[in-house]
Parts: sequence; structure tokens; C-alpha cells
Amino acid sequence: MRFVSSATTKTRAVRSAKSANAGKQSGGLSAFIYAAGATLTDEDRELTRRKLDQKLGKFSSAIQRVSVRLKDVNGPRGGVDQFCRVKVVLDGLPSVVFDKRDASPLVAIDDALTGAERAVRRTVQRRRMKPLKRRP
Repeated sequence: MRFVSSATTKTRAVRSAKSANAGKQSGGLSAFIYAAGATLTDEDRELTRRKLDQKLGKFSSAIQRVSVRLKDVNGPRGGVDQFCRVKVVLDGLPSVVFDKRDASPLVAIDDALTGAERAVRRTVQRRRMKPLKRRP
């Protein structure tokens, strides 16, 4: 009979839980990705979902849903015309909207998600720092 320490068992349990959750879409965040006039492949959409999970997953308890909209503003003419808008609907707080424009759709999405992460962090921290109102 082999002795297995409890720390090893816990590590194995955590690893198996992580691998079981690896197939979940967006880790519990209700996320919608729209592309109007711009082309997003399935790999690009999956990359966007992973980045959403990475950047906004830590605030999932405060987030109701997230929408990422990508639009090609100039059409086939080219230029800095990929417009990305990330809208995060929060529980009990105003929604956070962050816009970014870039020549590359993936760069526009990444920059918009980074900005939305900062804005959500500030908004959630404000709620935590707000003093409780006392009744007379």
C-alpha cells in the first residue's frame, strides 16, 4: 500500500478541476461577440473569449453580461477603421462602455478589453470604498 500525502491529493484535485473547467466557454461570463462588416474567424472569437476571461474574469461576481462589437467603419477603403466597443453591464452599478479604434481588429479588441478592465476595476473599487449611509 502506498502513502499519498493530503497536499498531493489536493494538488491533483485542483488540477483535475482546472482541466474539467477548461472546456467551459468564457468561464461563467455571459459574453456576446458581434462583428459587423469585419471578419472574425472562429479562432479570433475563441481568442477574444479567452482574453475576456483573463481580463474580466476576476470581476465575474459583479458582471451581468459583456458585449464586444467590432465594426469596419471605412469598409474596403482601409485605414484606421476597425472600431471595437466593449460594454460591461454591472450588478447595481452603471454600465461601463469602452471604445477603441485601430487598423487591426485584434489590436482594437485587445486595447478595448484592457481599457474596459481598468474602467470596471475603478467602478467596482468605488462601490467598495463608498461609505454606508447611516439613518438618523
